[in-house]
Amino acid sequence: QLVEFGGALVQTGDSLRLSCVGSGVQFDVDALAWFRQSPGKEREFVAGINWRGTPTYGDAVKGRFTVSKDEAKATMYLVMSSLKPEDTAMYLCAAHTIPWSVVSVYPADYDEWGRGTQVTVGS
Repeated sequence: QLVEFGGALVQTGDSLRLSCVGSGVQFDVDALAWFRQSPGKEREFVAGINWRGTPTYGDAVKGRFTVSKDEAKATMYLVMSSLKPEDTAMYLCAAHTIPWSVVSVYPADYDEWGRGTQVTVGS
């Protein structure tokens, strides 16, 4: 089970930190990721982190977002900076519970999902 926290209404240029807390997910060996989805749009890969702690970012957020994890707390974080209105979406965390998997940009490769937390960026 994965549960996201931290979504909020913020203004352009603000920063925000999201958290994803897991149970039954092995944060030390599973591939973890953040996706986002807006109404009428496909689910979009935001960032991921593999079992080694190596991050991967989607092109839309490179240089602005940072993904990390705390294995002892079974928590993944997404620090979002320089937020833009186009970052407005439901943010979901996901896990691919096959040990030592690579981070994938495709939602179908993940078998555990949270329900999401809403981020709204005002102009």
